[in-house]
Amino acid sequence: MPSELRLSQPNAAHPKPDTSYGTGAHPGLLQLFLCPNAEAIVKEAVRNATDNNRGIGAGLIRLFFHDCFVRGCDASVLLDATTANPEPEKLGIPNFPSLRGFEVIDAAKAKLEKECGGIVSCADIVAFAGRDATFFLSNGVVDFKMPAGRYDGRVSFANETLRDLPPPFANVTVLEAMFKAKGLDLDDMVTLSGAHTVGISHCSSFADRLPADPSDPTSMEPALASSLQQRCSRGGDPVVVQDVVTPRDLDRQYYQNVLDRKVLFKSDAALLSPQTLKAVEHNAKNPGKWERKFKDAMVKMGATSR
Repeated sequence: MPSELRLSQPNAAHPKPDTSYGTGAHPGLLQLFLCPNAEAIVKEAVRNATDNNRGIGAGLIRLFFHDCFVRGCDASVLLDATTANPEPEKLGIPNFPSLRGFEVIDAAKAKLEKECGGIVSCADIVAFAGRDATFFLSNGVVDFKMPAGRYDGRVSFANETLRDLPPPFANVTVLEAMFKAKGLDLDDMVTLSGAHTVGISHCSSFADRLPADPSDPTSMEPALASSLQQRCSRGGDPVVVQDVVTPRDLDRQYYQNVLDRKVLFKSDAALLSPQTLKAVEHNAKNPGKWERKFKDAMVKMGATSR
């Protein structure tokens, strides 16, 4: 039986709250009533972070994704190690040491506790931060409402990250199955993969794609592969941008990169499969299409509870 983690500060998640305020209202509506400035406070924290480093914005979107895909959107990714459980999600192989943005969540949480203590869950803060990072990195283009009312979890295990988070070497069949397990369909998978238009990656995550394989029609574009091989051979585990064309902006360029074979991961190249190619082409060629779909997919992912 999994044991519950003791909550540790500053990344302490509140347990499932008592909503017996005598109203029977949805907890998200209660939050808006009891803490009307909640979203503005989170947005300010994200703005401050992304003004200094847009890469943190990419980290916040990834943090939201990684939280929702393991035990649902419950902020369990924030829980620190304890004596009872020395290996929580944040120390799982897909998360450590690459997952970023914890300090932004901490900053927002600290201000919210002063404004309206005990009202806003950490899970909602993570969701709002992912939404706000999307807004700032898209230069205001991708703007949407993110429902509130999530509960915070107390259970967090590193070994569940490998089970639930799609790996960078996954093929389209594996990706479809892993997204389906979270209530997301094939088009949601293609849409959410577009977040790879921002952020960085360690060379170890795509080393299996170097050098380019001329016999593989989905292999990396040779010039990019050669450039990356030189950079990645310098020792250690260097990082590179995921989108070599518009690395600072969240936009539909990712899909053109897929078509041009200028993407890093096997899971990106997998979108050239017959099941997903048409969606990639539509996203690449139609301004505004992917942006609208991304809003809906983020909200849908934000409702994941498993």
